[in-house]
Amino acid sequence: MASVNDNGRDAEPIPGTTLFDGDAAQRGFALNAMCYSFNDAANRAAFRADEDAYLARFALTPEQRLAVQQRDVLGMIAAGGNIYYLAKLAGIFGLNVQDVGALQTGMSVAEFKQMLLDQGKGLNHG
Repeated sequence: MASVNDNGRDAEPIPGTTLFDGDAAQRGFALNAMCYSFNDAANRAAFRADEDAYLARFALTPEQRLAVQQRDVLGMIAAGGNIYYLAKLAGIFGLNVQDVGALQTGMSVAEFKQMLLDQGKGLNHG
C-alpha cells in the first residue's frame, strides 16, 4: 500500500527506511506512549528498576516487547515506533541520535558522522 504525501500524491519510500505513516502510528501507539512517558525522570528510573513491570503497564505487542528487551531500535521502528519518541528510550540504553542513525543506515557511527559532515559541506550557508 503506497503512502500519500502532503500533496495527495503517492510518496515513494526512501530505500532502507521504514515509513512512519498513519498505519505505523496506530501500530506503534502503545510503544510510543511508553517512550513518551520517559519525559519524566521518575518513569525512566522505574523502567531501569523493573523493566518487565514497566513494560507490562503498556499494552505492547509481543513484537514491540521483544524489540525493547533486545534493545533492537530498528525492530522498534518496524513495530511502529516513532524515532522522536524512541530517542528517549534509546537514551536509557546509552544511545544517542547519531548511534540510531548509524543503525538505520548500516554504517558505523564514525561513518555516519562523516556522511553528515560531508553532506553539510555542500550546503550554501550564505
